[in-house]
Amino acid sequence: MPTCLITAVNRGIGLELARASLNLGWEVYGSVRSAQAAEEAAQELGPDLQTLLFDVTDHTSVSQAASRLTPGLDLLINNAGIIGPERQSPLDMDFEGFAETLTVNTLAPLAVSQAFLPHLRKSGTGRILTISSQMSWMGYRKADKLAYRASKAAVNKVMQGLASELEPEGIPVALIDPGWVRTDMGGPEGENSAEDVAKGVLSLAQTLTIDQTGCFFKWTGEERPF
Repeated sequence: MPTCLITAVNRGIGLELARASLNLGWEVYGSVRSAQAAEEAAQELGPDLQTLLFDVTDHTSVSQAASRLTPGLDLLINNAGIIGPERQSPLDMDFEGFAETLTVNTLAPLAVSQAFLPHLRKSGTGRILTISSQMSWMGYRKADKLAYRASKAAVNKVMQGLASELEPEGIPVALIDPGWVRTDMGGPEGENSAEDVAKGVLSLAQTLTIDQTGCFFKWTGEERPF
């Protein structure tokens, strides 16, 4: 039975990723930031969910959580993310909010990946997926939500680098574009349901090979440009 860790499982895509993984019979660990969030996730997903309490931006807490985990991990999904500050245009930027967005969306996925890498190595079949965004695409010249766009473009590059480093070990690393999803972040007008996206991500996770490492995929499985 595959064992996976998904960050931020108390709502949105993370919640549906955890639900879909449990429905497949997987052993699922899910990170949450508070005891209340852990309780809410347990009520929603049932007793089979194993919650890990840590904030992805607190690297000490992440490392401590990793040190307490015993089994190997077949899959890590870096899902936690934020949309960023209200003011994030090139002419009116909340720089503290920009820094926070980079901390959550760019630095945290790398920190979590590093902390749990021993568990991915231990399983012998470890792989890493990181939820990115279509808004990271360098072909867009749009200026709205610039902190978010930049953080996702940056995490793409970070994960490309991680893919290169881990390729000799046979650990694939890939990025996922979930599209515009109906969540608290994406809003009610999103084109895709979180449930459908979660199923697509897990389908890709199960077929990902080392030949595909460093690639950027749509949630439906097609490779897409950076």
